[in-house]
Amino acid sequence: MRWGLFFGLPILIVAALVAVVQMHDDHVVITKKPPQSIGQWYKPENKRQVWLHTMFKLRREMLAMETYARAEDPSNMKKWSDALDKDYRQIAVMVPEWTSRLDLDALAAAQKGVTEKRYKDVLTALDVLKGTCKSCHTDFRAITAAMYRAPDFSDMKVAGAKPLNEHMLALSRNVNHIKIAFGDGRDADALAAFVDLKTGMDELGETCVSCHNKLGKKAYPDPAITSAMVTLETSLKTGDIKSKGRSLGMVAVLACAQCHGTHRLSFDAKNLFGQKKDWRSLLRHGGG
Repeated sequence: MRWGLFFGLPILIVAALVAVVQMHDDHVVITKKPPQSIGQWYKPENKRQVWLHTMFKLRREMLAMETYARAEDPSNMKKWSDALDKDYRQIAVMVPEWTSRLDLDALAAAQKGVTEKRYKDVLTALDVLKGTCKSCHTDFRAITAAMYRAPDFSDMKVAGAKPLNEHMLALSRNVNHIKIAFGDGRDADALAAFVDLKTGMDELGETCVSCHNKLGKKAYPDPAITSAMVTLETSLKTGDIKSKGRSLGMVAVLACAQCHGTHRLSFDAKNLFGQKKDWRSLLRHGGG
């Protein structure tokens, strides 16, 4: 009886966990988080973005070795293989948790092939090393980029005091107020909402310039958005309902969707992956 309980209880627990995940399969995405130690190699902890530059160097070094192996150029191949050996091993120094993911045997085989001028062996070893890179990228590249490369807007203020999320909500409401008002024949109210929208966009632009500094020129609203806003204002004053809708749609694409496609998606992913999940919160999100 005791042995049955000893072996049966873990199986029941695993089965229960699988059942919970299956029940919530439309809400659950299972992914692997990178070790926390990688965070020290990204901004703001690391000003030089050492991790990214190491990855760029590895890609360049492997390509150089491949190029010179195919050209049977031992001198240049040796120069780049020394750099590859140093930078590939550096991964274990920066993120010790990933030491087991490195294939040091393949790295040694590449070095031996270089020394003995066995060019096909070098190419074979490089393919194995590229496989270790691909494996790690498959597991971690997307989530690492979301967690450590996406900008953090959570503490950003607009016009000196208003939190960015509140300001963005106000802009969204302005756009919809315009749509509601002109659709219901309330042109004066549509123009009033337009003025609020324009003011809010200008205020947002003063915040955007902290990152998007184009030689003193305002990155937001840019000339295309400004032109679309002029067209929208004219339409609201003199156009028919079709031209008003078309003009508002253009503003929404240029002034809202265009930036959201980069910043909102990445920021939402950063927040999502940065949250701690527990089974209680999972169970609360059952159903359709």
